[in-house]
Amino acid sequence: MQSVPFFNYSALFVSQQEHLLQTFQDVSRRGAFITQKDLSDFEQHLAEFSGARYAIGVGNATDAMEMLLAAAGISSGDEVIFCSHTMVATASAIHVNGATPVPVEAGPDHLIDPVSIEQAITHRTKAIMPTQLNGRTCDMAIVQEIADKHNLLIFEDSAQALGSRFQGRHAGTFGVGGCISFYPAKILGCLGDGGAVLCNDRDIYDKIMLMRDHGRNPLTGDIDLWGRNSRLDNLQAAFLDLQFKEYDKIISRRRYIATIYQEQLDPLGQLLLPPAPDSSPDHFDVFQNYEIEAERRDELKVYLADQGVGTLIPWSGKAVHQFNKLGFSQLLPYTDELFKKLLMIPMNMSLSDADVHYVAGCISDFYKK
Repeated sequence: MQSVPFFNYSALFVSQQEHLLQTFQDVSRRGAFITQKDLSDFEQHLAEFSGARYAIGVGNATDAMEMLLAAAGISSGDEVIFCSHTMVATASAIHVNGATPVPVEAGPDHLIDPVSIEQAITHRTKAIMPTQLNGRTCDMAIVQEIADKHNLLIFEDSAQALGSRFQGRHAGTFGVGGCISFYPAKILGCLGDGGAVLCNDRDIYDKIMLMRDHGRNPLTGDIDLWGRNSRLDNLQAAFLDLQFKEYDKIISRRRYIATIYQEQLDPLGQLLLPPAPDSSPDHFDVFQNYEIEAERRDELKVYLADQGVGTLIPWSGKAVHQFNKLGFSQLLPYTDELFKKLLMIPMNMSLSDADVHYVAGCISDFYKK
């Protein structure tokens, strides 16, 4: 029996140990720990890669979302529509700015459902915040059409989608801007917490640059606005920039793994797989996760664990609107049913081809039995 963990955190370091240690020594010997050239270099490379005018390294993707909304003026009395199939951080970023998070249905692609967006719009709605989930960007043409029709802002929770594109445009570069997560399990992961804001507006950029450093004006030393301490650690930025040099290869490998899963699992009628790579000319998916819908999901999860295969049920098995203590009252029947089937199977750079075939084989064996 093979052992295939859902994510091998130690492999993130071991696979690059020599280069990471060299980077650590270089940064440490220079004493370059806070907002040094390593950070500005990485921000420049991130902006160039994504096509955004600006990239701002911050402490984590939650801070990125919170500051982006604040910089754009989201505040008390506003409503922001988001897809309930997301991490609670998407909703909390809206909440901490004093606005009301309004969850809506996921669609068959597990991303925000455009029909549900329209149904949720009220006179208080200020913005739409789609989550570009699992490395896929939703149909932003439809989202933009709805936003234009109702004069709404667009923000993107693109934490999981660095490199994903819709109609050639990168996730995080639509609307006001987006956020990126560098949590270790992300496609581009650091050795701790980290995040970034992508945006194209100079005013938004200037505000977030102040916000991430207590609102402090670097020229005068004055405090120009309320801020926080949320700078991307310079050492983490150096680690990220090191990995970023191989980012195209990383994406290609993940798409290849997805192709193997597609070939091996598509014949099973008990599963619904994510769209295959290149199945749509509009979408370029980077496969942050490989999220399936599975009949007898809970039994399958137990069986795979017995075979040494790690899996994960998204968000501990609950969509955001299902966390009753947060006060949501929306009825989202499609998403409720979806969450009875969702399961994520291993998708990361530590997987060998043999591992991927083993996982697929175990799933096939379960349904054959």
